[in-house]
Amino acid sequence: MLMIMSSIILVMTISIGLILVCSMISKKSILDREKMSPFECGFDPKSSSRMPFSIQFFLLAVLFLIFDIEIVIILPMIIVMKSSVMMNWFLTVSLFIMILLFGLYHEWNNGVLEWAK
Repeated sequence: MLMIMSSIILVMTISIGLILVCSMISKKSILDREKMSPFECGFDPKSSSRMPFSIQFFLLAVLFLIFDIEIVIILPMIIVMKSSVMMNWFLTVSLFIMILLFGLYHEWNNGVLEWAK
């Protein structure tokens, strides 16, 4: 127990020491106007460098990701079908697909799938 505690203390001391040394050595200039500009060319930008992000695109991407993971989960179910009880397998797959269809219906009902409003 003494060996574990001394190792933890040693690791923490080295980590905190490295953080302090790096923060003292680093040469940051937060108020440097040229470095804060988006292109560092000396010209003021004509428009905002940050473009607004469409939340509907994000929600559609998350929905795609969910259905992509669904395929990864369903594909091994086909292989397991040979070695399992058919009724249990059918109930499991049916429940899984019903949950996904209810989720899709919920998304559709909330208007997430409608791109233009």
